[in-house]
Amino acid sequence: MEFGIAMSLLHDAVDQARRAEELGFDFLSTGEHINFPVATSNTIVALAAAAGATERIKLVSSITLVPLYPPALLAKQAAMLDVVSGGRFHLGIGVGGEFPAEFEAVGVPVTERGARTNEALEIIDLLLTGKNVTFEGRFTTLNDITISPGPVQKPRLPIWVAGRKEAAMRRVARYGEVWLPYMYTPDMLRESIASIADYCEEVGRPADAVDSALYIFTCVHEDRETALELANEQLSRQYAQDFSKLVHKYTIAGSPDDCIEQIHTWREAGAETIIFGNGCPPHHVEENVRLIGEELLPAFA
Repeated sequence: MEFGIAMSLLHDAVDQARRAEELGFDFLSTGEHINFPVATSNTIVALAAAAGATERIKLVSSITLVPLYPPALLAKQAAMLDVVSGGRFHLGIGVGGEFPAEFEAVGVPVTERGARTNEALEIIDLLLTGKNVTFEGRFTTLNDITISPGPVQKPRLPIWVAGRKEAAMRRVARYGEVWLPYMYTPDMLRESIASIADYCEEVGRPADAVDSALYIFTCVHEDRETALELANEQLSRQYAQDFSKLVHKYTIAGSPDDCIEQIHTWREAGAETIIFGNGCPPHHVEENVRLIGEELLPAFA
């Protein structure tokens, strides 16, 4: 298995990135919003800072909100980040929609986010694998456009598709290399992998064309009950609801031994990569990252 850590990558992006690499994580990730209840990053800018501070760790956006970008601009930014990182960037994408105001702010109807994302992924693939691209779509027109320099990774950098529902599964089957669900159970992951295999064959790709990852909030503490309390505290605040009955369902939380056992369950369900999100209050984040790196990762080395 491979493992990643999701970090805020705001004011201390360089220190966070270096620490993640020192601890042995395979991936470093961050999310983004234009408008969000708390301070949040921009994936391309934050991961560019991380790229300059590291040498080995791979970078994955989790996630870039594709419909908020002109597709050609996002293709250019993704290619350039792959270049400056020496071929370490993976583009993780999603459609968003939880905050309609950020769609209004960039002049994109929130109801078009799925259709715009699908068209954008088609365009991004064309721009990152070819030259002199001409395209006439519902939302975008290209006339003889070439992205140069192109990405280091060939035929292009990997695309991860995040989501929970059938539309996202069909999207990754058609356009992506890695499935990245969140707020999932092991059974849900197992079922989604089977569905994606079918959808891949429907669009003429091999059934095993898509790898399976998982984004999951994680809270590790030497004391099991404290870990669960911390996870519930953070996620209840973050999602403005009582999370006490959902912590066991949608997180990895507990003592190091508890969490290792839970990771084994996810591996058996088909997860090949796990991106750990910090499912704990800010005062425990640094210790949480340390425990994941020093206690969990070595169990799977």
